[in-house]
Amino acid sequence: MRKKRNLWVRTAISIVVTLVGFYMVFGPREGTLAESFTWEGIKKNLSENINLGLDLKGGSHLVMRVKIEDYLKALTDNYRQAAFDAAKEAGLSVTDVTEVSENGNYSITLTFSDPSHKEQIIEAVNRKVDFNNPNAPWTQTSTDTSITWSLPIQSQRALARQATEQALKIIESRINTFGVKEPTLQVIGSEDSGRIMLQMPGVEDPERVKRIVSAESKLELMKVVSPPYPSPVQTYATREEALASIGGRETLTRKVFPYTERDSTDGKPRFVVVETPAVIDGSELRDAAAVSRTGFEGDYQIVFSLKPSGAQKFGEWTERNINNYMAVRLNDEVKSIAYIKSKITDSGEITGRFTKASAEDLALTLKSGALPAPIEYQEERTVGPSLGADSIRAGVTASVGGLIFVAAFMLFYYRGAGINAVIVLLLNMLLTMAAMVFFDATLTLPGIAGLILGVGMAVDSNVLIFERIREELLAGKTIPQSVDLGFDRAFVTIIDTHITTIISAIILYMYGTGPIRGFAVTLILGLLINLFSAVYVSRTIFLWILQRRPNMQRLSI
Repeated sequence: MRKKRNLWVRTAISIVVTLVGFYMVFGPREGTLAESFTWEGIKKNLSENINLGLDLKGGSHLVMRVKIEDYLKALTDNYRQAAFDAAKEAGLSVTDVTEVSENGNYSITLTFSDPSHKEQIIEAVNRKVDFNNPNAPWTQTSTDTSITWSLPIQSQRALARQATEQALKIIESRINTFGVKEPTLQVIGSEDSGRIMLQMPGVEDPERVKRIVSAESKLELMKVVSPPYPSPVQTYATREEALASIGGRETLTRKVFPYTERDSTDGKPRFVVVETPAVIDGSELRDAAAVSRTGFEGDYQIVFSLKPSGAQKFGEWTERNINNYMAVRLNDEVKSIAYIKSKITDSGEITGRFTKASAEDLALTLKSGALPAPIEYQEERTVGPSLGADSIRAGVTASVGGLIFVAAFMLFYYRGAGINAVIVLLLNMLLTMAAMVFFDATLTLPGIAGLILGVGMAVDSNVLIFERIREELLAGKTIPQSVDLGFDRAFVTIIDTHITTIISAIILYMYGTGPIRGFAVTLILGLLINLFSAVYVSRTIFLWILQRRPNMQRLSI
């Protein structure tokens, strides 16, 4: 009686798992269940439930590189400015600051006139500048009248990894707006190489992807060097004129940028002088959105809001600079200039002849943050949907052909027991696909190969079990004893082969790229599910046969 109850429990578990797997693969996400029983309904549900990779669905493949050298150069320049400001604010005798940022050498040198100030300068600078960062420390050397901070190779590599990770997060936030299902985004090569691979299934416009991904979004609000309102903002016809107004060259506190006035008739830019450092920058941005300008059809602006820390800083600055002019600088161009009527805290706007698409793209890049350095594209490939359809057709043909051949062999060689093996093989494929749906995994062409290999492993398990049963029958055991011993003694071998293969697949997943990972995922899922289907379900079928025919004299195997 207990054995019969256990058999019903095994049967119920097998049926429930099978029905759940069937529903996950073929069940509708929208609509009624009845619609799923038509051929069109089945195809629709399959396409919605299973995520197809780039090689099956078509889409864009990009390999890009973060320009680490530009990142290190910008960091050196920022530290140079910060070191000079820190020493000046402390009232120390700094006369000049220089930098080297080329050919893999990055260093900053402060010179001063009073040797007795050296320790005070070092202390003042280290309070403001992160030269002693434990993850990427700078090397400090000095003479009586100079101090030099240099960036060693180990620190350059650590900063390169940091820049790559930062770029990866920003790119991920940008591509999420495309609504692409299961994009692949990962670092390739060494961690400090700066190389990133992006695959976006279903996206066939790589140019827009590239514009969004690599768009610069360096936003800064800066004070314009100009007489205050109501005098007009001071602009210059040429860059040379603007430079002449500040002594012929840019300084640490004065920079020149182009500015195209909205009402300009010839569309030529003028130039303005702004104060540096900026009042606030894009890191203080909380949100940005594109909105249509009232009274200007087809013209859009970007409205932005600031984080609390930025809002407080901005409010204090605007309160001190009422009637002065402020520039909104985006990348290397001043987009708009306005005078400050009153204290401004947490919001502002950018105007500059934007179309709807350009305003939306710019708002997106502003929200996601500025990339740590420019990006260059090293490889670009677009896979068309027709090529993906050919891959699916070839993969399905190979899978079905292999399954039919294996099923025919099992039926021929193991006769009645072969039917058991065929049922288990079909169940293995169904549950593997259901597991992929459950884990939201992506099916690629190598993934189909992993699925086929999983079928081969399932066949191998059945062969091991059936041969052990045959051996026990030849040894004179009864049919029930032979079935029990066959499963029990083959189980150890099955576990051994599956574990070793799973370990290999895990290593492939850990160190492989997208397609290799797809192969590893389907193989691991297929092997784990095979332990259920080829051992648990197959044994349940044999137990049912023995239950219905307790006096069986011959087993068709």
